[in-house]
Amino acid sequence: MAASRSWLPQSRTGQLEMSGAWKLVLGVKAVDWNVPNTSVLDFIAAIAGADSALSEAKNESTRTPVATAKCKAAFDILVEIMRDIKRRYFLSPPLTNADFISLGLSPHDTTFTPIGAPTAQVSADTFLIGRHELGIRIFYITGDPDAKANKGYRIWYKVAAQDEEAITDPEQLPKSFFTKRQKDIIELDYGDSGKKLYFAIQIENEGKKGPWGPIVEAIIP
Repeated sequence: MAASRSWLPQSRTGQLEMSGAWKLVLGVKAVDWNVPNTSVLDFIAAIAGADSALSEAKNESTRTPVATAKCKAAFDILVEIMRDIKRRYFLSPPLTNADFISLGLSPHDTTFTPIGAPTAQVSADTFLIGRHELGIRIFYITGDPDAKANKGYRIWYKVAAQDEEAITDPEQLPKSFFTKRQKDIIELDYGDSGKKLYFAIQIENEGKKGPWGPIVEAIIP
């Protein structure tokens, strides 16, 4: 899996500007932060190489496929060195929030933000999978799907005979399973085919449950 670059400017010009800021800061702080001189020199050389390659790739008289490839390679080297310096020397003390800001990075968030009980309400529609299996697609009725409290879903269900009285209260649903997927499968016994399935869903986060969704009724395939 590719490493995240959310801290890195997308444009090559922006990457050069950030690397230039790092160069200035390291000129003052490298010793205090235990950054080896060889790492600093490699970094400075990578900045110069990327700057030169970008100029060549952007110049109409020197812009060729070879120049473009050389530019990409030079920035790959620069970004790899920046990532290594950040991982080795910027993600541990003695950096302060002011240091992070000087480097163009976001300061560490050390304030714990408690995640409350879920408040969103969800339901699901069903789709056929195979014999005695019922697929479900969870959708939000209320609330923000991206809210931190919405970590997973508790599906409560009951299998009932065709002539059995309908379930109207989700508290009557005796069985459940937990999933973090919005598309999943309810697996039932082979002999349940043709019977009714009642289910309802609650969002669940570390034991804290949100409001019930409506009861959904389906025929087990």
